[in-house]
Amino acid sequence: MDIEKLSSGTCPISRALALVGDAWSALILRDASRGMTQFDQFRTSLGIAPNILSRRLKALTEAGVLEKRRYSERPPRDEYILTPAGVDFLPILAAMGEWGRRHNGAGRLSVLVNPKTGERVEPLVIDRVTGQPLTPATMRLEMPA
Repeated sequence: MDIEKLSSGTCPISRALALVGDAWSALILRDASRGMTQFDQFRTSLGIAPNILSRRLKALTEAGVLEKRRYSERPPRDEYILTPAGVDFLPILAAMGEWGRRHNGAGRLSVLVNPKTGERVEPLVIDRVTGQPLTPATMRLEMPA
């Protein structure tokens, strides 16, 4: 896969995938949304090899989705905090989770809940202008001139 080509084409989906399109990156962002910030927390949660985690954290930091902050000088330790771009990605993860629940949802699954009400959240992607759910009937792709 040519990441350079993906990240510079006219398709915003391919540009997004170039930044966060692999499973490890999405799961790191999921865990960051749950309050995890430290390398060992991500490693334990994901069961990911340290070298792969290091590469993904570096890529997400370079993409501007996570910010790396030093929290200890001795020994040197860093934490990874969601940036505004990372926070903007969280509704996408929620929508992906809802899709997975509907189309691959056998067994026990975690759920999103509203922290104020405790009620289950059911993500839905809508058009900000009209408030309508996005469906094939409410959208079409137009290529740049």
